[in-house]
Amino acid sequence: MGGARFAPDDPQTPKGAPEREFTVKERSQAQLVFRRFLQHRLAMISLVVFVLIILFAYVGAAIWKYDAGAITDQNSAPPSGDHPFGTDAVGHDTLAQVMRGTQISLQISILVAIFATVVGTVWGAIAGYYRGWIDTVLMRIADLVLTLPLLAVAAVLGHQSGGTWWLIAVVIAGLYWAYVSRVARGVVLSLREKEFVEASKALGASDSRIIFRHLVPNALGAIIVNLTILVSIAILLETALSFLGFGVQPPDTSLGLLVSSAQTAIDTRPWLFYFPGIFIILIALTINFIGDGLRDAFDPQQTKVRA
Repeated sequence: MGGARFAPDDPQTPKGAPEREFTVKERSQAQLVFRRFLQHRLAMISLVVFVLIILFAYVGAAIWKYDAGAITDQNSAPPSGDHPFGTDAVGHDTLAQVMRGTQISLQISILVAIFATVVGTVWGAIAGYYRGWIDTVLMRIADLVLTLPLLAVAAVLGHQSGGTWWLIAVVIAGLYWAYVSRVARGVVLSLREKEFVEASKALGASDSRIIFRHLVPNALGAIIVNLTILVSIAILLETALSFLGFGVQPPDTSLGLLVSSAQTAIDTRPWLFYFPGIFIILIALTINFIGDGLRDAFDPQQTKVRA
């Protein structure tokens, strides 16, 4: 094995020392995570598809010639050049309605993921850090929420919301934060005994600073993975609620409501059912694959890799 090699133009290079053939660059944790995620082909493809879906929903709706609420003179028209996704029995352009439905479904799922993740992370981090009776009380409350029949409770509360999309998102998030809290608690329990926590305590750091400046950032890997999973779960639950008639209500729409409204026309006007259904499947699949890529990227067994 050869010894260390030096650059010829380095003033500190000893005379006669061999030239340096390579350098070893230490990468930060964020750089390692980003690099591993880029190497996950399925996750990258899914990310591109998900971005295209977002552009389709928002940019497409802004430039498309028909509005979701506009009524044309073509009723139950099959897909054509003028109406690529066809029209419904009233004359609504299905492409415009799918764009609007995708917007609402994405807004609900992302709000659910953010709200449930923030509440669940804070709840679980406090329980895991303090342990004792605080942990017992907080986790028993979380366990109580976990025992609730999610679809039934969400249907009842969603019906009371009047079909407002952000209220439905709050209802779903209020039933899913407990899952995140258990994940956050487990990670914090393993981190609270680490040397950096003891060092922070010795330096006089407050409990809140230790929790939010040290423990939560170090638990971000598991938290971010769960956030992506929640997006997929939320869009499927919103679809189920709208399919049962307890979700978004007309005149607004969502992908689940479009599927529900078209279930009786699946044999005569299948385009009304399949197009929104395809977008539901695409969003759920891409989010799941992105979550898989993030899970692999945050694998703690690879954090010491150098390149």
